[in-house]
Formats: sequence, structure tokens, C-alpha cells
Amino acid sequence: MQSIKSNALEPTRPELATLSRMQAIARLAPVYGLPILTVLLVIFFSVLLPDTFPTTLNARSILSDKAIIALLSLAATLPMMAGRIDLTVGFGIVMWHILAISLQVKFGVPWPLAIVIVVCCGALVGLINGLLVEVAQVDAFVATLGTGTILYALALWHTEGRQIIGQLPLGFIALNTTSILGIPIPAIYVLVLAVVLWIVSERLPLGRYIYAIGANEKAAALNGIPVRAYVIGVFVASGAIAGFAGCVLAAKLRIGQANVGLDYLLPALVGAFLGSTTIRPGRVNVWGTIFGVLILAIGISGIQQLGGAFFVEPLFNGTTLVISIALAAFAQRRRTVARPLRVVKDLKDSS
Repeated sequence: MQSIKSNALEPTRPELATLSRMQAIARLAPVYGLPILTVLLVIFFSVLLPDTFPTTLNARSILSDKAIIALLSLAATLPMMAGRIDLTVGFGIVMWHILAISLQVKFGVPWPLAIVIVVCCGALVGLINGLLVEVAQVDAFVATLGTGTILYALALWHTEGRQIIGQLPLGFIALNTTSILGIPIPAIYVLVLAVVLWIVSERLPLGRYIYAIGANEKAAALNGIPVRAYVIGVFVASGAIAGFAGCVLAAKLRIGQANVGLDYLLPALVGAFLGSTTIRPGRVNVWGTIFGVLILAIGISGIQQLGGAFFVEPLFNGTTLVISIALAAFAQRRRTVARPLRVVKDLKDSS
């Protein structure tokens, strides 16, 4: 089943074995450029801001503040693996954090049950998106933009433009305030989810099937992969993750308001697109997404500490999105060209 083989641009061990040490480093540098750039940014800002940037407080702040964006980026990564896009990860979090608070404050629902309800609602919206995309054959961008806008409208209707305020249980608030070995628990959520998704996408047949669908849907179907079921499944999983992210946001803000949430959409997509340029160039991947979010967090934190104006963050995110999409498209074209060349080389070697 050649269609489910990875043909990303990362060098293989046999290829590296034929190169000198310097050649191997030069070959690996573009593949791991984003992690290398992340380290260089940390060093750069640490030199410029020795009293504020390289501190435990700043590290904890970055991990805690950007954990929700990282969760949403991982949620967006799943449909991207199958060649789709899910905009409800940004629109939906507006509704989910409001719903998580309203269930407890207005209806007296116990906080564990409230989390389950919100996650299930997120999964249900993901199911609707999957049905629209696969059964109704609506373009994923249009379908998720439509459902996301509906969710946003429902949030406005429910709140009537007001804040949802009330006493929240300490157990629910602890979803955001707890620390484990000095690490904020939202960052632990991201790490656990990233490991799970990495195992699924890189170590299990399920992940290879999803990547195969994203690479060539018709070839995947001809190889016996149930395309419709897998695509609907990734939308459901994406919606469930977004629902959980909404609960974490609710525990962080402790109030529900409809003007909070849309600011998460662009950074989440930037993280996923930027991640497709590293680790597995030309292909969205879990650790690439994590580094994509991390470099955004470090860059914005450093610029703000240097005195950047209030518009720096959206400007930085928008610019990075354009660059990341261009780099991802370039890497994808290189993948398309590189695979036939490798096949020709293998044929020549075998002859």
C-alpha cells in the first residue's frame, strides 16, 4: 500500500549514513529549523532582557497563557492531517467556555458533569461538521465557517451581550490553577494530548490512514480505507478537544463573555500551519504544531517585554500565518517532486 507510506522531506537514516558530519548537519538543519529558531529566540531575548525573560515566572506565564492556543492548534491539526480545515476550533471556544460556566452558575450542574456535557457538545458539532463535509459534500472551509458562526450567534443570544458571572467550584477553577512540579497544569494537558496524538498519528495504522486520506483521498479509498468514517472521526475528535479547551478557558477567566474567544482562532491556525514546515516538512504533525505555538509565544512575549505596542500580537500572528502558509506550500511542492526522484533513484540503484 504505497499510498500510506510517508514521503515527507525528512532525511532517512540510509541517506544520512552516506553523508559527512557537516553534510548531515546541513541536511537536518532545514528539517529542524523551527526548533533551532525557537532556541535562538530564547537566547536572543534572554540576552536583551536578562532580568525579565529568562525567569521561572516568565516561563510559567508563557506555558499557562498559550496552553489553550496549543490545545486548539492540536484540535485544528487533526482535520488538517486528513486534508480538511476546521474553523470551529476558534468560534466554538466562545460558546464552550460560556456553556461550561452557565451550566454551573445558572443550572447548578456539578462541574465534572458540566465538563462532560461541554466536551460531548463539542464532539456533536464536530459530527455535524463531518457530515456536512463528507455526506453533504460542502467545502470544509465553508461548512466550518458556517457552523462556527452559528455557535458564535448562539453565544451572543445566550448571554444577551452580558457577562455570565457566578461562584464557581474550587475543583473547576483548579483545572487552570493547579501546578505539577512547578509546571502549570494547562501545559500538562497539552503535553499529554500531544503524546497521545503523536502515538496515534505516527505509531498506529490509524494515523497512517488519516495521512493517506490527506495525501490522496481517491488512492486511500482504492486501498480500502473508509475515507468517510475517518474524516468524520477527525472532526469529532477536533470538536471534543475544542470543547475541553473551552472548559480550561472558563476555569481561567471565571466569567463567560462572547467577546472572548475569536482571538484564539488565528494563533491556533498559525501554530498548525507553521508546524507543517518542520519535523515533517510539507505535512502537518503534532510536534511541529507544538513548536509552532511555542515560537509564537516566545516571540510575542519577548516583543511585548521590549515595549511592543498593543497591535504587535495580531500583526505578528497575521504575518506569521502568511509566511507559514507560503512555506508549507513550498514544502508540499518539494515533497511532490522529491518522491518521484527518490523512486527513480531507487530504481537506478536496484538495476
